[in-house]
Amino acid sequence: MNKTARATDRDRAIVKALLPWFAKNARDLPWRRTTDPYAIWVSEIMLQQTQVKTVIPYWKRWMRVLPDIESLAAAKPEVIHKLWEGLGYYIRVGNLQRAARQIVEQHGGVFPSSYEEVLALPGIGRYTAGAICSIAFNRPTAILDGNVIRVLSRVYRVAGDARERQVNARLWRLAEGLVHAADQQQRLGDHRCSGLNQSLMELGALVCTPRNPACPACPLRRICEARQEGSIADFPQKRPRPRTQRRHAVAFIVRHGNKFLVRQRPPGAANGQLWEFPGGDLRGTTVDELARKTLGGSPSRLSRLLTVKHNITRYRITLDVREVQIGDGSWTAPGNSRWVTRAALDRLALPSAHRKIAAALAIRDHRGFACGGRVARH
Repeated sequence: MNKTARATDRDRAIVKALLPWFAKNARDLPWRRTTDPYAIWVSEIMLQQTQVKTVIPYWKRWMRVLPDIESLAAAKPEVIHKLWEGLGYYIRVGNLQRAARQIVEQHGGVFPSSYEEVLALPGIGRYTAGAICSIAFNRPTAILDGNVIRVLSRVYRVAGDARERQVNARLWRLAEGLVHAADQQQRLGDHRCSGLNQSLMELGALVCTPRNPACPACPLRRICEARQEGSIADFPQKRPRPRTQRRHAVAFIVRHGNKFLVRQRPPGAANGQLWEFPGGDLRGTTVDELARKTLGGSPSRLSRLLTVKHNITRYRITLDVREVQIGDGSWTAPGNSRWVTRAALDRLALPSAHRKIAAALAIRDHRGFACGGRVARH
């Protein structure tokens, strides 16, 4: 945190405009009804790369099952991964538990209140540390997420890509100046640092949106440089996105009686520690070759079950789901695999695409017919 940041008259004018606006227009979000740093921390990690409306039910369920740091630290990995199922970026939930255990070991189970100690926790970067410290403890710690970048880029007319070092450093200085301006204005209330940071995020989410911003309703409309110059659409400036890439993968459904073959993803890999139906990418191989390599045996029959289309970052993936019969009666499942019943499958944490496969299997078993190659999308 840059302790030398100084607030300007303009910063103070922005704070003076934003705090009353936030008090009147803030959404009633469940994590805003508490100053518990644990609850705020969980919400901030969930909100990374995820929309608010998606996070709300996840956060409520998480807080019911794991209401405090001690319960998270002691939870079994399968419990936390099941609670996180569908939120994606699963490394986040692993870091949550590692941080909880560090808090138990180093801080006696009490969430630290200093910025430096919060920043030292696994999975917590500069933005998250600033958000927790300002919202939970009303510290004058800055934040800079996508919404805040957009607001500051327009209000101060900041040229250049925010991912570039010099541009990013300037945006952080601007954010620090604003939260220090809020901290200095005691007459604006006891939670002014919290309110200021949340107001910046809320303004970006509700008013200063990427497309068609509601400038006439903006409390900063008379201060915003981009609006004065008629160049709102030009900010923030970004480099072109990488081109999307298409991939074709296969998942194999192997059944033995009333059980299905699944395998667990290795720790550290994408979707690490989640369970999935065995399979892989089809680049440079055929379905038959992939089946032999993945399953350790030659299938006597491969029948198409359904297709799942899904997106991961810039990849557009077509997942071809094949039902497998293994002809060799001596065949045994690979060592990283497990046979599970339909009921047990429901209890495992699966990536979203594989959860759709499991749902299709449940429908087929209930109706007594195959899925017929239909396409599921998400």
